[in-house]
Amino acid sequence: MTIKVALAGAGAFGIKHLDGIKNIDGVEVISLISRDLEKTKEVAAKYGIAHVTTDLADSLALKELDAVILCTPTQMHAEQTIACLKAGKHVQVEIPLADSLAGAKAVVEEQKKTGLVAMCGHTRRFNPSHQYVHNEITAGRFNIQQMDVQTYFFRRTNTNALGQARSWTDHLLWHHAAHTVDLFAYQCGSPIVQANAIQGPIHPTLGIAMDMSIQLKAANGAICTLSLSFNNDGPLGTYFRYIGDTATYLARYDDLFTGKEEKIDVSKVAVSMNGIELQDREFFAAIKEGREPNSSVAKVFACYEVLHDLEQKLNANG
Repeated sequence: MTIKVALAGAGAFGIKHLDGIKNIDGVEVISLISRDLEKTKEVAAKYGIAHVTTDLADSLALKELDAVILCTPTQMHAEQTIACLKAGKHVQVEIPLADSLAGAKAVVEEQKKTGLVAMCGHTRRFNPSHQYVHNEITAGRFNIQQMDVQTYFFRRTNTNALGQARSWTDHLLWHHAAHTVDLFAYQCGSPIVQANAIQGPIHPTLGIAMDMSIQLKAANGAICTLSLSFNNDGPLGTYFRYIGDTATYLARYDDLFTGKEEKIDVSKVAVSMNGIELQDREFFAAIKEGREPNSSVAKVFACYEVLHDLEQKLNANG
């Protein structure tokens, strides 16, 4: 059985998915959806995708379509995920699941109604670096005492990962913090019971805070300190320090080091070194096996409850 997929959003992240899917057997991208028709046609030609449209509804109407991957602007995630489920299609939506708790809740409820596979791209659960640490924890060899995380970008202008102008605004809390809030609870195997946040000034044109600091505590006593900035003119991305009872690990995307900067070989952790590809493999495996995937919308929902709680606190404190 070949799983026939539509991909919505042919930007920087959509292309990462297309590259990952090339390595996965039994999957074919049959439709590409994006706002700019000419650019979309170019990408479709490069990847051999026959159907091109600017409207998700056109793809959902394709009878042979089994599943959709959404790499669209954050503000559209919940609504589009629900549209896919209502059309009877399995769906993987890029992080974040929604930009509000109500949106996240509506998606989870629709998934329960349909019983389809609905998964959110919480990539950190799949990166070999974090999988290695997860395996150490589940084997009982390592316990987190503190996670120290820095998420830094230089985004004083609204551009995407390829440096192209972007039609929407990214968000430190609902997008970038979501990665770490979910990963912390997942790695601890323990729910977050305490969360605090402070933010810097709101950007006059982007309308968002450019700097933020978040503290988390899990029920098992582990703590997490997360610093986020769109003002950082330096190395971009997220840097994780796991401080535990038996070791310290430094993780950066798919790479892992000891606390003394010695590189750890994570090439045997999974079938690929690419977190996005591993995420996609899990999505398609869950469809074929008729099971709930890791990072299903239900499993990541608690993260959005924490983000909502933090947003309430930030709004109350001005």
